[in-house]
Amino acid sequence: MRQRHKPWADDFLRDNQHIVIPDAKDYKNKWKSLFGNDRPIHVEIGTGKGQFITGMAKQFTDINFIGIEIAKSIIVTAAQKVKESGMENVFLLNEDAQDLREIFGDNEVEAIYLNFSDPWPKNRHEKRRLTFHTFLSQYQQVLDEAGELVLKTDNMGLFEYSLVSFSQFGMRLEEVDLDLHAKQDPANVMTEYEEKFSAKGQPIYRCRAKFK
Repeated sequence: MRQRHKPWADDFLRDNQHIVIPDAKDYKNKWKSLFGNDRPIHVEIGTGKGQFITGMAKQFTDINFIGIEIAKSIIVTAAQKVKESGMENVFLLNEDAQDLREIFGDNEVEAIYLNFSDPWPKNRHEKRRLTFHTFLSQYQQVLDEAGELVLKTDNMGLFEYSLVSFSQFGMRLEEVDLDLHAKQDPANVMTEYEEKFSAKGQPIYRCRAKFK
């Protein structure tokens, strides 16, 4: 995603710490207390401009959502969407999600969304793919026993790789869609990338998988 420098980003984040939570690691094992309820927590890695996480928060008000985005110049746009929505069941984190175990405790999360992640197509970059086994290991630790991992992508190579990776890790495939939009799932919330690619006729692939 192209990043444009936003000189006002630091001031905006400082003024909106009720949306973009600073010092996220301090809330490990305490996220439900921050939300002020005992509802399930769902996490999106790579929130981008926030269309998905905001849409999910609106559609599923009985779930708490946390969106993680490393790029400061992008997360401010997501924060603006959250602020305009008025939804109180979503927080954002301007963090590097290399290890979720630093942010969430064991079994603290009930779903993780990987939406249009960088496919890292070169073999030498395999370890950077968010469905590489080292990432799956940390997802397994922070997800509860019934928790699921949801992958959406337009990249067939990443999708095929991920299905194999899930299988080799011993995960159970709950759903595999090779053309998500043909299914016309009313619960599907599109990301910005998803809208762009589907408008060009590109099929969208989705998989739901569980560790147990």
